[in-house]
Amino acid sequence: MADIKLSTEEKDRVIHKVKNYFEAEFHQDIGGFEAEFLIDFFAKEIGAYFYNQGLSDAQTLFSEKADELSYLIQELEKPTM
Repeated sequence: MADIKLSTEEKDRVIHKVKNYFEAEFHQDIGGFEAEFLIDFFAKEIGAYFYNQGLSDAQTLFSEKADELSYLIQELEKPTM
């Protein structure tokens, strides 16, 4: 898995969310640097769990759609007798 890279805009939005979370849940103000450090830590240490879950969800959806397509193709078959 490649490192998780966020655009500057995405990272700014996530930093804002982390700062708001800390304020709402812990009544603690944290700076942008601290929030960014925390985001980088979580991306590095637990990002693979979310990435793998996303892959699993994609594989499940792909399999379901492939089954649907197979069924639709079978419906197109013409009788041979």
